[in-house]
Order: sequence, then structure tokens, then C-alpha cells
Amino acid sequence: MPITPASVAGLPGGLLDAARVLQPRTVALRRELHRAPELGLHLPRTRDAVLRALDGLPLRIRTGGSCTSVTAVLDGDRPGPGVLLRGDMDALPLPEDTGLDFASGTDGVMHACGHDTHTAMLASAARLLADRRDRIAGRVVFMFQPGEEGFHGARHMIDEGVLDEGPELAYALHITSTVPTGQLHHRPGPIMAAADVLRVRVTGRGGHASAPQDACDPVPAAAAMVGGLQTLLTRRVGPQESAVLTVSRIEAGTTDNVIPETAELTGTLRTLSQPVRTLLHRAVAEHCRHTALAYGCTAEAEIVPGYPVTRNDDRATAGLVRVAERVLGRSACVAMPDPLMGSEDFSYVLDRVPGSLAFLGARPPSVDPALAPPNHSNRVVFDEAAFPAGIAVYAGLALAATG
Repeated sequence: MPITPASVAGLPGGLLDAARVLQPRTVALRRELHRAPELGLHLPRTRDAVLRALDGLPLRIRTGGSCTSVTAVLDGDRPGPGVLLRGDMDALPLPEDTGLDFASGTDGVMHACGHDTHTAMLASAARLLADRRDRIAGRVVFMFQPGEEGFHGARHMIDEGVLDEGPELAYALHITSTVPTGQLHHRPGPIMAAADVLRVRVTGRGGHASAPQDACDPVPAAAAMVGGLQTLLTRRVGPQESAVLTVSRIEAGTTDNVIPETAELTGTLRTLSQPVRTLLHRAVAEHCRHTALAYGCTAEAEIVPGYPVTRNDDRATAGLVRVAERVLGRSACVAMPDPLMGSEDFSYVLDRVPGSLAFLGARPPSVDPALAPPNHSNRVVFDEAAFPAGIAVYAGLALAATG
């Protein structure tokens, strides 16, 4: 069920104007969510706000059991294929410092990645499409997902049946504060990386800092691992591939005159292909163990798998671009030369359903592009003027896929 030039040509006009009419409703929901952010898989206030926003629409609604997800299905007037649209709902554990008059009212929690905007745009897209049921041959699945920020929320929703409606295409838009408002950045193939967690515990023999010869210091072994891991990447992964390994935490010892018995490393490993991911899982663990042995220590190395590579389907991405060019104009659609090394659990959906994720620009025009705080910054601000573009693209995708 690809989106074809013919199906895009048949899209109704005025989708962007219709989305602008919904702007007050969209902004109100976004700000309600922004004031009351929630973390992880259990977002009861957010779920209830979504249910209120969808109340009265002709939707089949199901809420999650293992998490506070919402699955809403809009059945068209005629039988046909299905398309899934995703909006994630969870926030991040950091204190907000934006100065907005609707800033977070929850200490240490903030919608710093724009999931409040995703949820609000998807709810308005459901409303816009509900008014156009007569143009839908099939069904649209609206996936309101908790737990994207490291909690595998998409996997929970898949396990609970979000794909049981049989969508043949799946799409997600992710807002970004570093791209001009209203631009849509896209690419086929890998667009975001797999992200795994590296944990290493180096064990030596403690002693007095004045007599290191009588101990077996794990700190030099851990330090050697950090430098060696960077060399490992350049020698085991070809230059045509991409891989990032960052050691973000080293912890050892309690005071200045004691050699500790253990040292611990924590980091992240990011890759864009499964063969490279598999290779580095093995090579990184071997490097840590062998380096520890060279210093007379031992090491336990664990790599905890995180989200897989977010890989866009070529045909689904081509369809997204056709729709976006029709709805927003060709100049608003920008091809990304390279993927990002961040990760996304929409990858779990794209592993099962052809689809595509794209980035929607929302950098306020008053912000210097060189100084724009990025997503995950506690000072990030998103331009609400971008919302109609996201709503109209979502609606266009659904109508082109099912019309």
C-alpha cells in the first residue's frame, strides 16, 4: 500500500488551513501537558488529558495495561488498508529553565524533547481526520505512547496489540528546536542509531596509596580501557560505517590515600547497522577483559541492548516526501545527508511495519541558529507556529494512504 503520486494528487486542499483552525486547541493541550510533565511508562495525567482531547470523536479507544498508553482507531467509511501515526508522551528528568509562563510545575521534570507537542499535534490530527471520514477507505491508528525516553514504551504497546489493527504503513514526526519552523527533514534508510549501554567493573586489589606495589590498582586499567576503546573503533569499524562509543562515567575510590579494589565505567555505544553492532558488542567486551588482565586485574563487561536502529523504508519515505511537498511546499522539505546518532523506540514499530520518521523544525525565528538550545536542553523552546505543519502532514499521510 504505497503512497503514490496519484493518491497524493487526490488529497483534498486546505489541510494546512484546517490545521490552523485547530491551533488554539492544539496549543492549549500542549501547554496543559507542558505544565504537568510525567516520566516513564506511567503517565496518568497525560493519558487523561489525551482522552479528554479525543472525547466525542468517532474513535475506538483502548488504554494500556502495562503502561498508560492510548490507542485510538478511526474507521473510514469504506474498507481498506490501515496506517499508524505515533505521538510519544513522556518527559525528561531535568529542571526547566525556559522562563515560559506555562513552564513545568513539577520539580526536576520537563518536556525537553517536545513530546508534549507530538501528543497535541496527533490529537488535533485525529480531530481533523474525524471530520473527513468519508475520504478514508480503511482505518487510521493513533498511537499515543509513553516511555520513549529509555523505557521501551513502543515495545510495550506492540506487546499489548497496537499493531493488531494491521497497519500497512507507520509514520512519526519528531519536533526539533534546531531546524527552522515548518521545515520537514527526511531521509530513507537509517535515520537514527541503535543505542546500547556499556557497563564495566574492573576488580584489582586495594591497598595504601603510598605502596601501590603491594596492591593491584584498577584505576590505571580503567583509564587504559577508555583510550583503547576509541582506538578499537577506528581499527575494527571501517570508515564507511558509523559508530560512537562514549564513556560518560568513571567511578573509583573514596579518598586520597587508599587504592580502591574496584573501578566502574559506564558509557553508550551507538551504531547504524546490525553487523557493526554485533561486532562491537563482542570486541568491546573482549577489549575490556584483556586490558584488565594486562594490568593484573579482572573485568566484567556487560553491554545492555537498547533501541535498535531506526530505519526508514525507502518507499514509505518517498510517500512522506510527496505528501509533505504537496501540503507544505517543496521548499519546506529538506533531505538529510546523514543520520543522527541519537536513538528512538519508534524503531520497534519500523522493524515490523514499513514506515518513516521525519523531523519537524520548530526553531523560534527570534533565536540565533548558532545558539539554539537543542532538544534535551533545559532551556529548549519550541515554536508553536510549527504545529499546523505537523498536523497537516499527519492528516495528508493518513488520507493518501487510505483514500
